[in-house]
Amino acid sequence: MGRVTVRRPVVAYARRERRSKIDTLAAEEPLELRVNGKALAVTMRTPGKDVELAHGFLLSEGVIGGLSDIAVARFCEGAGPDGVNTYNVLDITLADGVAPPDAGVERNFYTTSSCGVCGKAALDAVKLKTRFSPAADTSTVDVDVLAALPDALRERQKVFASTGGLHAAGLFTTSGDALVVREDVGRHNAVDKVLGRAVLDDRVPLAGTVLMVSGRASFELVQKAAMAGVPVLAAVSAPSSLAADLAEEQGVTLVGFLRGDSMNVYTGAERVVP
Repeated sequence: MGRVTVRRPVVAYARRERRSKIDTLAAEEPLELRVNGKALAVTMRTPGKDVELAHGFLLSEGVIGGLSDIAVARFCEGAGPDGVNTYNVLDITLADGVAPPDAGVERNFYTTSSCGVCGKAALDAVKLKTRFSPAADTSTVDVDVLAALPDALRERQKVFASTGGLHAAGLFTTSGDALVVREDVGRHNAVDKVLGRAVLDDRVPLAGTVLMVSGRASFELVQKAAMAGVPVLAAVSAPSSLAADLAEEQGVTLVGFLRGDSMNVYTGAERVVP
């Protein structure tokens, strides 16, 4: 199985003193995702939890709506120079009656670890319609619960602690209980792994939950939350204007600059209560 971290010799300088040491880096490798034997996308990701990533990706792209839509997930042969399987090709077989992805979901080439929508065949395909609209979710979350989430997320970032090079996403209940936390070099991959775990646990739609992310709140992360029925998306950094527009349209409560006891609620403020 692919490595999560890689150790590499480096030359370090501190106060003009030069020394050699071993540094720990977050691994980044390509994953080719196939559906029914046909190549769909290649994404740069941190190896591990790839089946979760695939399930979350297909959920957020509207290909599946839950666990029953998947028949089989299996790694294909994909040997590296040493002849050992790289486990970098994953094939998902959809259940009988589930339509394959349409052309709008296909990537022209690959998605980088920093962008989950780069390379989409058509810009119009980026804006997907959810089966699980969060707009009707009447759950609320206390400001004190939100304020505690960044620390709760950081405490569970085990690989970040050793590399400093990973994004994180965590799914919490509105009372602050952690359901799942995942790390990845790509923030959209971390979210897909979280959502994929929810699919595998047959928890979708994710009513009454908060999706907490370690970076900014971009358009694609709001889209992923909406596609899974998540009513609240919180980020430690800023949202984009398009993210706020989509959150308002889809009925997602969008919280940004969540640091300590301060935060900005950009949409759906009725769900955040003192």
